[in-house]
Amino acid sequence: MSGKHGGLETIETSKAKEGDELKALTWHGKRDVRVDNVPDPTIQEPTDAVVRMTTTAICGSDLHLYEVLTPYLEQGDVLGHEPMGIVEEVGPEVTNISPGDRVVIPFQVSCGHCFMCERGLQTQCETTQVRDRDMGAALFGYTKLYGEVAGGQAEYLRVPQAQYTHVKVPEGPPDERFVYLSDVLPTSWQAVAYAEIPEGGSVSVLGLGPIGDMSSRIAKHLGFRVIAVDLVPHRIERARRNGIEVLDLNEHDDVASEIREMTEGRGTDSVIDAVGMEAHGSPGAGLAQQMTTIMPDSVAQQMMEKAGSDRLNAFYTAIDAVRRGGTISLSGVYGGQADPLPMLTLFDKQVKLTMGQANVKRWVDDITPLLMGDGDPLGVEGFHTHQLPLDEAPHGYEIFQKKEDGAVKVLLKP
Repeated sequence: MSGKHGGLETIETSKAKEGDELKALTWHGKRDVRVDNVPDPTIQEPTDAVVRMTTTAICGSDLHLYEVLTPYLEQGDVLGHEPMGIVEEVGPEVTNISPGDRVVIPFQVSCGHCFMCERGLQTQCETTQVRDRDMGAALFGYTKLYGEVAGGQAEYLRVPQAQYTHVKVPEGPPDERFVYLSDVLPTSWQAVAYAEIPEGGSVSVLGLGPIGDMSSRIAKHLGFRVIAVDLVPHRIERARRNGIEVLDLNEHDDVASEIREMTEGRGTDSVIDAVGMEAHGSPGAGLAQQMTTIMPDSVAQQMMEKAGSDRLNAFYTAIDAVRRGGTISLSGVYGGQADPLPMLTLFDKQVKLTMGQANVKRWVDDITPLLMGDGDPLGVEGFHTHQLPLDEAPHGYEIFQKKEDGAVKVLLKP
């Protein structure tokens, strides 16, 4: 049964009454996340919606909050930015979705009508830009840097700018078919698109976490030669099962040299760096990252932003492995502003760099046809390695961070 009250459309559901509490995964400190009771989300603006979560995922970038970006978090912050569910309530200016609709929520909050959104740059949305931090669009569950918007690892989620910040999906197929439209699929699709691989060309993919794994699948599906690089045995085996050529870092001292040998001495046409600041190597940078977790927040924020605490080993490998005149697509998250770059090498090799947070809705129409029908060319339904109830989310973070039990992608069921 449905009805309207106070300008809001609702349906009868199990949603808690206003003032009640619900379960959500919250941050309490380095490697300390807990399922707590938090206030029930409500409509605050006429462009809001409230969505009941049916599936939500742990992202590799959530591990940055678990480990590195602690200076930008407050105890009790709700995490998560890869959710989907059922619309429960909408504000009066949200007219294109209704209670009962099944929706995926993109990880960024965007309006759909500003200068940037109209140009397919939703992560730069001028309506939700976090101007006091000089950052782009607000993100769900991702620190003071990106607006401190409560995240989706919860039973319910308030969605700002809901008239645009949604992807409506059909009933029938399981959540596993669609949930990755929130982040993994568009991030990986953009990584491949930004790599500008020529027809019949080749791409190296550095890192086989969720984004590197899916980027490899997409590039292979589009007909490109893919050479992936990782050092975690279960990730390597998983990619090889999908027909990807993989170099094991444990077996090669000079991966870039090996890639050149496999490509007539040139290197691949493109490289996707899907590692970012989780890269192995650079012990000094690793120490700097650890130091920021025990400093006063004001000092730690300055160190993160100005002192260049990234581990750039993967990026250096990308520069070495790409052929002259090739393109490097950065999809791994980097932070800091004082990282040394080999500008002479980049200039001499005429390397093109492309990068940035994925503009989710720019790519949805390209991806969605691959999710419909009986086929599953990207293997999305079996992409997750673990599915846990929300109450076990802390365990999910632990095994994902430690790369234990074959964890590559963890889904949570609120």
